[in-house]
Amino acid sequence: MAGFQGKVALVTGAGRGIGRAIALAFAEEGARIAANDLTPVNLDRTVASILSAGGQAVGITADIARKMQAQQLVEQVRSAYGRIDVLVNNAAVAPRAQLLTMDEWDWDRTLAVNIKGPFLLMQSVGRVMADEGGGVMLNIASAQAREGVLPGYGAYLASKAALMALTRQAAVELAEYNVRVNAVCPGYSLRVDDDPESMDADASLLAGTSQIASVADAALYLCSERAAFVTGECLVIGGLP
Repeated sequence: MAGFQGKVALVTGAGRGIGRAIALAFAEEGARIAANDLTPVNLDRTVASILSAGGQAVGITADIARKMQAQQLVEQVRSAYGRIDVLVNNAAVAPRAQLLTMDEWDWDRTLAVNIKGPFLLMQSVGRVMADEGGGVMLNIASAQAREGVLPGYGAYLASKAALMALTRQAAVELAEYNVRVNAVCPGYSLRVDDDPESMDADASLLAGTSQIASVADAALYLCSERAAFVTGECLVIGGLP
């Protein structure tokens, strides 16, 4: 996975779970990390882990669903590092409620964070990457949104299905700027709030494997030069249910 030394990776939702695992994985490969989350509660732990291992990281709190904050986030990353090479849209919310009883606020907030936020960052970061001559974007979607249903998570699945469609559209529109856009779709046994430190082996048929580590490995591959001709893809990391 060579090629991340000195690169700058912006990872949203980096305070825990998949986002934290991806931020740590990129840092281990030499990337300079801009870790984002809504609050510093868990974000500080991610940054501290990277710094203690000799890596470079800054933590930036921002609500990516708000345009001004999303744009300020991008500017803060550029101010800290001067450029952005990789964008990982991982931040997400997943309120559990049946469609007949779901509150409108939960529906609106889920779509705002899970699809509007990635759009705002892809737009702002895309302009930066176009000026810089290229880059890579990775969206964290969902295998359930692609292949099945998850009772009680209608808003979440709707937003993740939209994110996959946006991934393919962005891949086409940004190709002329040398920007690749892909998605990873974590599978049936991995939830949005899973913590890598408490997850030795998930409930898949692949006993002894860590699905969250596989998601981080897939992120490294798709954002590396080894995937230079891969764009518009949605890669399922499922482990089978």
